[in-house]
Amino acid sequence: MSDMIPARLAALKTISTPELKQQWRDLFHAEPPVFNRRYLESRLAYRIQELTYGGLKPETVRRLERLGEELDGGDRKKRTMRLDRDRPIIGTRLLREWQGVEQIVTVTATGFEWQGRPYKSLSAIARTITGTRWNGWVFFGLKNHRGRT
Repeated sequence: MSDMIPARLAALKTISTPELKQQWRDLFHAEPPVFNRRYLESRLAYRIQELTYGGLKPETVRRLERLGEELDGGDRKKRTMRLDRDRPIIGTRLLREWQGVEQIVTVTATGFEWQGRPYKSLSAIARTITGTRWNGWVFFGLKNHRGRT
């Protein structure tokens, strides 16, 4: 069985996206996420190998959990706070010109506001403005395309 694994992994690059999504359903017993094809391929490749050769050793899982707790003490609120410290200050106005129209977003306590409507993420606003998926932080110039601020 394990001698077929390299062929299965190579096939992920050549099969259609609907076939990739079906493999996701078969291997994860859930609907595939809306991420891009490359994400699906890499996650499926890992899952195929995980099911064949076994996942992480329990010792490794425990070590990763300990490292995570060292960072945030196991407190989910601290994880959220770490994300919040990167957000612009409440009341900040973000400006972006898109196809000759100036778009203005205001940072609120619960997310963002654009054209009088509340949004939880900048990506949702960018998607509404452009009609395509965007990283909202990149779209509004808060991070460059490589993810650095």
